[in-house]
Amino acid sequence: MAVKVLELHHHGIRVGPSQEEVAKARKFYGEVLGLDHDPGRPQIPTIDGYWMDVGGTAQIHLMGVNGQSKFAKGPGQDPSLPHVALAVADIQETRKELDRLGATYWLAESVVGPDSMQIFLKDPFDNIIELHQVDTCRCVTSRRSAAGGRMS
Repeated sequence: MAVKVLELHHHGIRVGPSQEEVAKARKFYGEVLGLDHDPGRPQIPTIDGYWMDVGGTAQIHLMGVNGQSKFAKGPGQDPSLPHVALAVADIQETRKELDRLGATYWLAESVVGPDSMQIFLKDPFDNIIELHQVDTCRCVTSRRSAAGGRMS
């Protein structure tokens, strides 16, 4: 059996850490690519930035971080590092399946909300993949009300 991935939700990228650089990134993604920012992005300590809506079905997360964020579990284990995020049917079942498969992963809890849980793992080429529970994020604009206070 494998993890049940349902949707591609966001791509997280690093931008410069200063307020000016974060604003420059928002301006580029807004004015050049025509993307609107999600005004509901929560304040995330040590991770400044914007979530840019892409076609109503995904986002690009612009993350202005200097060094490691406060949520890092160690070198290379930081949710603010570039990554792709996928929604799964059941985050707890996903965790059990990763354990069964012997996959190495780390958790980020309460980063974007008090009940948020994100699982991060690396593919064989060192790319970071985030897994989170479907309908607990703001990536799909039509389902933002379903996410309520739970976001990732």
